[in-house]
Amino acid sequence: MSTLLIGAGNSITKKIFHELTPAKEFDDLITLDITGMPDILWDLNNMPYPFKDESFDEIHAYEVLEHCGIQGDEKFFFDQFNEFHRILKPGGVLCGSVPHHTSIWAWGDPGHKRVLPEASFHFLQKEHYDQLGNTSCADYRHLIKGYWKLIGIQEGEVNFFLLQK
Repeated sequence: MSTLLIGAGNSITKKIFHELTPAKEFDDLITLDITGMPDILWDLNNMPYPFKDESFDEIHAYEVLEHCGIQGDEKFFFDQFNEFHRILKPGGVLCGSVPHHTSIWAWGDPGHKRVLPEASFHFLQKEHYDQLGNTSCADYRHLIKGYWKLIGIQEGEVNFFLLQK
């Protein structure tokens, strides 16, 4: 299983396990970060990412997505998730964690630029847009290049999420 681990710093510990990601450790791992000594040094704000289409079975992004983009920038939000979608193989998964929007760390950390509450992930799913016209939901379909399936989210001080291409 080819795996991309984003923004892990010096930790290469796998934190999310599911029937879609059952291995206890990473196999065939490439690390990407903005500092330190990853396999690839890269700023996640710069797209496209330096990978070919459908390069990975899994992408893991722990405590990093809140450090890029800015709150309310829908173009960046969809561009980033479109990039993850592009570099994942069909059926691949994006596993991640971000601070819960009520956590003191969500905005207390000077490096955090946005929060990603559970509701944000609904805008990545085709089914979400089926309610257009019945709710006051915004229509971002013009920004989506590939839809996701939200497999699960576990809320706590940190929100863990799993999306499937």
